[in-house]
Amino acid sequence: MADFYDHVKIYIKAGNGGNGCISFRREKYVSHGGPDGGDGGHGGNIVFVIDEGTNTLLDFRNRKKFVAQNGGDGAAAKFHGATAPDLIIPVPDGTVIRDAETGKVIKDMSRCEPFIAAKGGRGGFGNRHFATPTRQVPRFAKNGLDGEEREVILELKMLADVGFVGLPNVGKSTLLSMISAARPKIANYHFTTLVPMLGVVRVDENKGFVAADIPGLIEGASEGAGLGHDFLRHVDRCRLLVHVVDIAESEGRNAIEDVKTINKELRAYSEELASRPQIIAANKCDILDRDAMDVAAFEAFVRAQGYELCYISAASGEGVRELCRKVYTALQTLPPLTIYEPEYEEEVKEPDRPADITVRREKNVWFVEGEWLKWLMSSINFDDRESFMYFERMMRENGVFDAMRKAGISDGDEVTIYDLEFDFVE
Repeated sequence: MADFYDHVKIYIKAGNGGNGCISFRREKYVSHGGPDGGDGGHGGNIVFVIDEGTNTLLDFRNRKKFVAQNGGDGAAAKFHGATAPDLIIPVPDGTVIRDAETGKVIKDMSRCEPFIAAKGGRGGFGNRHFATPTRQVPRFAKNGLDGEEREVILELKMLADVGFVGLPNVGKSTLLSMISAARPKIANYHFTTLVPMLGVVRVDENKGFVAADIPGLIEGASEGAGLGHDFLRHVDRCRLLVHVVDIAESEGRNAIEDVKTINKELRAYSEELASRPQIIAANKCDILDRDAMDVAAFEAFVRAQGYELCYISAASGEGVRELCRKVYTALQTLPPLTIYEPEYEEEVKEPDRPADITVRREKNVWFVEGEWLKWLMSSINFDDRESFMYFERMMRENGVFDAMRKAGISDGDEVTIYDLEFDFVE
C-alpha cells in the first residue's frame, strides 16, 4: 500500500508574464529617438502529458507544488523579454484531473494529447506601445499578467478492459499470472495483493485485452472495509467484469453468497458499475467435490442473474484459455473504454472589464478592490502625470467612479485602492 499512489492533491501555478520596459532611445546624432521599451515575455504554462512507463502517482508523494517560470522583463532598444518554458508534468495514462474545490473533472488524461492545465500570464507592453501624436514621451509601461493557479486532484483510474473482482483468496492473482506477464504476489492468505495489477492478455495473434486484478473486496468494501474502498475506482472504466468465485468452497464460504456479497458492494459503490456485464469464473474446479457442492443450484443462480459461467482452475490452467476467448468475444460487442468528459468550465477572466469590482467600508475608510483594478494599477506610474491621467480616465470610462458613488462614497471620504490612498473628490 505504501508504494502505490492513485489519489493526490497538488498545487499548480503558471508563470507570470514579464513586465514591459520604460526606456527612451538615446544615441549620438539622434535627438528625438522616442520610446523604445520592449515587451515582457509570456509566463510558462503548466502542461500535463501522459507517461506510458508509469502506472502510479508515486512521483507526487514528496512533491505537491509545481510552479512554472516567469517570463523575462522587456529591455531597452525594443528587446522582448524571454518567454518562459512550459513546466511539463508526466502522469500515468488514465489519470483524471479534477478541480480540488468543486471536484469537477477538468481533463481525463487517457490516450490524449498534452493538456495545458494552467496558462502562463501575458507579458506586459513596453512604453513604445503607448506613444501617440499627443503623448510622445510615455513614462509608463504595463506589468505582465499573473499566471493561472489552482489546486487540483489527480485520480488514477486504470485503463483496463476487464476487471477481476471477487473475495480474497479466490485465485484472482493466480489467474492474472497465468494469462499475462504480470507477476502479482501469490500466497495462501487474505490480502496478498495490496495494489491493483495490470496485465496484457494475448488471445491470438494481434488479439488481446488488458485485465486488472482489483484487490481487497470484502463485505463493507464500499464503506471502507478491507482495501476495496481505495481501489474500487480502478474498475470504473472496465467494460466487463470477470467475477472469480471459489467454486470448491475451500474457505468454508458459500459460492452463491460470495457472488451476492461482491455484487452488493459494487452496487453500493456505483449502480452503473454493478450493471456491467459479468462472466462468472468458477475457480478451483480441479478440487471441486460435486457430491458435497450443489453445483446445479449454483448454475441455476448464475443463469437467473443473466451471467455467463466458465469453470476454470487457475492453478492447473484448466478452462483458462476458454475463459480468455469468451472475454475477448464479449468485449467485441461492448462500448469502448469510458473517457470522462470535462465538467469544469474555466471562468473567462476579462481584465479589460471591471465586472468584479467590490466596494466595502471598514470604520471610516472605503476599500475598492477587484482583479481588473489590480491589472490596471500594475500599468500605472503614479509619479507620471500622463500615466495618472490615464488611470483616472479608465476609472471614469469603465464606471468605477459611478460604482463608488452608488456604494455611498461621497466627497472627502478616504478611499484605499490597494497601495493607493486618496480623498474622494466629486
